[in-house]
Amino acid sequence: MTSPSSTPLATPAPVLRQSAAGRDRAMLTMGLCAATGIGFGVLTNLLQGWLPWPWSQLANSGGVWSVFAFATGAFLAPRVGDVRRIAVAGALAEIGLVVGYYGYAELGRGGMGSLVFPLVWLVMACVSGPLFGTAGAWARRSPLLWRRVGSLGAVGGLFGSEGLHSWLILGYADQAGACAVAACALPLALARTWRERGLGLAGTVLASPVAYAAVYGVLDRISG
Repeated sequence: MTSPSSTPLATPAPVLRQSAAGRDRAMLTMGLCAATGIGFGVLTNLLQGWLPWPWSQLANSGGVWSVFAFATGAFLAPRVGDVRRIAVAGALAEIGLVVGYYGYAELGRGGMGSLVFPLVWLVMACVSGPLFGTAGAWARRSPLLWRRVGSLGAVGGLFGSEGLHSWLILGYADQAGACAVAACALPLALARTWRERGLGLAGTVLASPVAYAAVYGVLDRISG
């Protein structure tokens, strides 16, 4: 006779069904993030021709793409408990953007040219997507002030870095001004309190040169 202690415990059927349903929802969420990213990638390509200068240049902006990952994280924050899943969703959203942008360039605009920059942006998507997806979740739900403020400063700093590049390297004052408006508007619009807004703006000022050195340092080496 088998002792009670050696009898294997069966997993209840409702638990298995709930687990399977959870996996299905997770897969659906990831698929929707990637598909939405592809759609927005096509849209950013189109917006370069639709928007007036200097706003048209913001459509061709790594900052705008990273804001999409940030928005993905903020949207999923109250719905997905595991921040690792949010980071993956941010990566898939960014990868979808790259695929949509360059896919439309290839199929709708007569060719995307060299594969170098699509591959570079794919690598950057795998880095910036998880980072800014997590940042969006932190800005939305983290109880820690430094995480909320740091997330706002980071996303604002991306636009600040593009403003520095437009001003110092390209000499496009209008585009630099548009990036500066976006850099300041994001912390002001997304923060919860005036204290967070002030700290978020301060974080933007600090993050802008750091992001400029990191992002354009890589791109300049590749272009050179």
